[in-house]
Amino acid sequence: MAQFMIPEKVYIGKDAFDEALPEIKKLGTKALIVTGKHVAASQAMSDVLSGLAKAGISNAVFDGITGEPTDVMISQATEAFIDGKCNLIIGVGGGSPMDSAKAVSAKTGFVPIVAVPTTAGTGSEATRFTVITDSEKDIKELIADDRILPKVAVVDPEYSISSPQKITAQTGLDALTHAVEAYTSKKAGVLTDAYASEAVRKIMKYLPVAYEDGNDIEARTQMSEAAFMAGVCISNSSVTIVHGMSRPIGALYHVPHGLSNAMLLPDALRFALPGAYDRFAYLGRITHRELSQYDDKMAAEKFIDDIESLCKVCRVPTLKEYGIREEEFKNSIAKMSHDAIASGSPGNTRREVTEQDCANIYEKVYRR
Repeated sequence: MAQFMIPEKVYIGKDAFDEALPEIKKLGTKALIVTGKHVAASQAMSDVLSGLAKAGISNAVFDGITGEPTDVMISQATEAFIDGKCNLIIGVGGGSPMDSAKAVSAKTGFVPIVAVPTTAGTGSEATRFTVITDSEKDIKELIADDRILPKVAVVDPEYSISSPQKITAQTGLDALTHAVEAYTSKKAGVLTDAYASEAVRKIMKYLPVAYEDGNDIEARTQMSEAAFMAGVCISNSSVTIVHGMSRPIGALYHVPHGLSNAMLLPDALRFALPGAYDRFAYLGRITHRELSQYDDKMAAEKFIDDIESLCKVCRVPTLKEYGIREEEFKNSIAKMSHDAIASGSPGNTRREVTEQDCANIYEKVYRR
């Protein structure tokens, strides 16, 4: 029997944090708020601080998450948690602060976590995973533990309105990667199929709208819901080849996670097609009605074409355009391919993936 896990309490919509306060109050008396300096000045942070004050929950703030989390940042945040005598952690921001909150929880006896996303994409508010960069080894380490699944997820779409266009694109394509990989994973199940397919439908329709008009609250709402659903999916069905190959790029070249996924997405998924034509075809047909006239192979291929078109709409740069030098990248391919396979994620792909396959895809992606 397959297990299906989501946060114990989920609040989605306007003023969601206020609605969640009675539940949050049950979890602890002093919270460490883990965030970044930009988010610390946001409406989300203002709502969290005022809400905690109303509920009589004291707090300390650690705003030292300056990018994708490293072991150094986690050590500093853990020290702040201990020094502040906290017993609750609230991650406020994108995936990095929420992942950091989970890592601090893991280092402090798995204290309860509340996740408050300010972007629509990472889905970290719904997962039992965190990814932390080992500063010395230049690798991203995945921590998977049921005990770091947030107790409470608070998803207010209005918090994502302030996301810059570039972040909207990167996080939205991250959510799309989650949903597509979960649906085509060997570990997919009936519940994750329902969540993932609906997330794909929402993202393909509403990401271009949110990208072009960040103030469109309907698009922001649909994307926030889709990001949460996709996060639930990867927490239960895991990810596949794209994430496996994306993490080494992020670790070595400090490319933001959602962007490295997007750079790989069309080519890595085209490689995965032969193992799951029927599944990719279904996603194509629910997002593009005209594909119903084609057989599975053709519909699946056209779905990947649609994803590639979306990446172009979102102005995803190539590795060259990002500034990664060809010689340096090619010299890293063997290590990245090894690290990708070692992560285990490509093993969930419905087609065998070898280090040489990864190397070939890396080379193809760089030639774009």
